[in-house]
Amino acid sequence: MEELGNDRNDPMKKLGLKVVYEDSEVVVVRAPTEDQLIKIITDLLRDKPMTVKELHSILSGLASEDKIRRALTRLVNDGRAIVSHDGRFSIVGLE
Repeated sequence: MEELGNDRNDPMKKLGLKVVYEDSEVVVVRAPTEDQLIKIITDLLRDKPMTVKELHSILSGLASEDKIRRALTRLVNDGRAIVSHDGRFSIVGLE
């Protein structure tokens, strides 16, 4: 199967998700598990603090807003993330 792009420019490969099918018009990936979603969100928050809506705009085809909220709640409860007064989440130690 022909590659659509290199690893650096392919967002699905950057997120570490398994590509189930791809052709010149579509790429189908397996939805992330809860643990994978937490890792993806953690990696995204390392770049910059984001709101749930901002995260959902990036992950809209992969995870519902509810799943993103649950993952963020778990990160906050585990002490790995904090939420600011403006609703932006960031990784503890990077804020």
